[in-house]
Amino acid sequence: MAQPKNNNSRIIGIRGEDKNKWEKRTPLVPDAISELRVVHNIHCVVQPCPIRIFPDKEYAEAGAEISDDLSRCKVIFAVKEIPKELLKPGKTYVFFSHTIKGQVSNIPMLKRLMELGCTLIDYEKITDAEGKRLIFFGRYAGLAGMVDTLWALGRRLAWERIRSPFLQVKHAFGYDSLVQAKEAFTRIGEEIQKHGLPELLTPFICGFVGYGNVSGGAQEIFDLLPVEEIAPSDLHAFIDKKKYSRKKVYKVIFKEEDLFTPSDPAAPFDLDDYYHHPEKYRSRFGQYVPCLTLIINAVYWDNRYPRLITKEYLKNLFTEKVRPRLRIIGDISCDVEGAVECTVRTTTPDAPVYVYNPLTGETIDGAGGKGVVVMAVDNLPCEFPRESSLDFSKHLKPFIPAMVQADYTVDFLKCTLPEPVKKAVIVYKGKLTPDYTYMNDFLKGV
Repeated sequence: MAQPKNNNSRIIGIRGEDKNKWEKRTPLVPDAISELRVVHNIHCVVQPCPIRIFPDKEYAEAGAEISDDLSRCKVIFAVKEIPKELLKPGKTYVFFSHTIKGQVSNIPMLKRLMELGCTLIDYEKITDAEGKRLIFFGRYAGLAGMVDTLWALGRRLAWERIRSPFLQVKHAFGYDSLVQAKEAFTRIGEEIQKHGLPELLTPFICGFVGYGNVSGGAQEIFDLLPVEEIAPSDLHAFIDKKKYSRKKVYKVIFKEEDLFTPSDPAAPFDLDDYYHHPEKYRSRFGQYVPCLTLIINAVYWDNRYPRLITKEYLKNLFTEKVRPRLRIIGDISCDVEGAVECTVRTTTPDAPVYVYNPLTGETIDGAGGKGVVVMAVDNLPCEFPRESSLDFSKHLKPFIPAMVQADYTVDFLKCTLPEPVKKAVIVYKGKLTPDYTYMNDFLKGV
């Protein structure tokens, strides 16, 4: 076991994840630890973790110390939230805190970080000058989310007594690797090209809401099928002409201007205005929903924005005489009662879906029952833990030396963190930084 022989200012820690049995990811992989030690003289203490996708032995071989004690570490890295009782005074923590929307379950942790005089850096807010995230798992959320959504489709169709090649699909975690998963979908695509889809499923149209990393990951899986893209403006005409093929699947990518319209009928859509004044806009996504077999929701949402799909909309859709075409909503963004209001709870990788009945508001686990199937796994990247950790580590590693060298004792304005990282400092020495003072409202009464 390697023992750091330098001062504590150049020691970082990696926490052992323990939120649930699925969390096998790590923020830094063994190769990154080795490079940081050799090139930058940065040493690492890694907490032992029996489920981590990279075993403790690999970290030890990379030169890390394996120990539960992270007290000597200047900066401590994790993936998921750290239980408040495990936080230590004055430490700098880097993890996904899930606090910036005022998520109720994590506000006590935020309060404890402040009480202990800690510094919190949130990966989610490490962005470039244009606001683009630089360290993320989004692509892998999209990849796993698409796999699980198509897994659900196979089960839903079987419940409807419709045979389809999607019954072959496994849970995302059921594949040994992303490569193996892609090979499986390539075979399914070949089967569709050869034999076609059932008439009752034709045309098979998937709507992708969003066009960022998450949507891109989902499309990466879907595009392994024989796919043809349709513009949102052409969707109704495409269906009316009935010139679609049983040997193809179709996708539609929806951008903001397709999804929302100003409440004032005389006003034009303006993207910048929408982001700054979302209260002036309403959803128009409902006009497209009856055309879609699947919906993949892959956009950021908070309560300032209009919803894409409301419970009331679905209630009206499912009371029509003709059975809706819509089978599955893959809510990869997974905001409870958020953009997709029928996402009333989250799910787990081994039980990823439930059926939401719009007429009663009730849910039933699984893919069978009256209503729409909702895939709402809130921890999708953990289903491809090795690949997602490797990718995340690659993007995080370049920031580590600056995080270690920074002086966290000086005034926040004088702290020399790189600008993308500095923008992600939510709490500094126990106080909310200027960009996050709005979060004081979340702390009231806690």
